[in-house]
Amino acid sequence: MKSFLRIIFAFALAANCWSAHAFERPFPANAKRGVMSPGFFPELTLNNQTRRYAANVQIRNAINLIQTPTSLESGRYLVNFVESNTGEITRIWILTPEEARITPPTGPLLQDETPRQR
Repeated sequence: MKSFLRIIFAFALAANCWSAHAFERPFPANAKRGVMSPGFFPELTLNNQTRRYAANVQIRNAINLIQTPTSLESGRYLVNFVESNTGEITRIWILTPEEARITPPTGPLLQDETPRQR
């Protein structure tokens, strides 16, 4: 009986892990697409323009974990981002290759930019 319960528990756990793997991240309607390069905090380069992080910036990496701006490796990242009314960047999602193939929410990607693939 105990081994049967263990098998049922193992299948339930495996099914739960499989559904988490298939998670699609919802991006807000006002998100824009761009290429980001981290700079000296609190600055970053986004679509070849120097921008600033908001004080409450939230950066999600390709596996949807939160990263601090100073923990990002140097390089270029294809991202979706949201900016505040003052122009500061408040939310950033580093895109996976699958997400990068999807049409950007708004704003075209600049043609001369080549993001770093992770």
